[in-house]
Amino acid sequence: MPEATPPTAEPAAIAGTAATPAARGHRKERLGKVISAKMAKTIVVEVQRRFPHPQYKKVVTAYAKFYAHDEKREAKVGDLVLIRETRPLSKLKRWRLTQVVERSPEAPVAVA
Repeated sequence: MPEATPPTAEPAAIAGTAATPAARGHRKERLGKVISAKMAKTIVVEVQRRFPHPQYKKVVTAYAKFYAHDEKREAKVGDLVLIRETRPLSKLKRWRLTQVVERSPEAPVAVA
């Protein structure tokens, strides 16, 4: 008996509905620290990357800044956050806040 082959396109793609995250393919994720949250619904995340220098083998620390979309404005400066790659949202924003992994310790409020 010949076996039926599965359809080439997914039902969600055929119907024109939004695809599930698994259907969109692999998206990069980065863990970093929020260094700025002054913009409306935008945070700046600094991601640290450690690797051995190709020639000298010394461990080098490189930093990269990513602009990420924070719809609910839940991330604050100093928080450790997880960001995920997404479609371009503006000139610089190509990342979206996935979750706040660790909150920064709250600064004590000065009483006048």
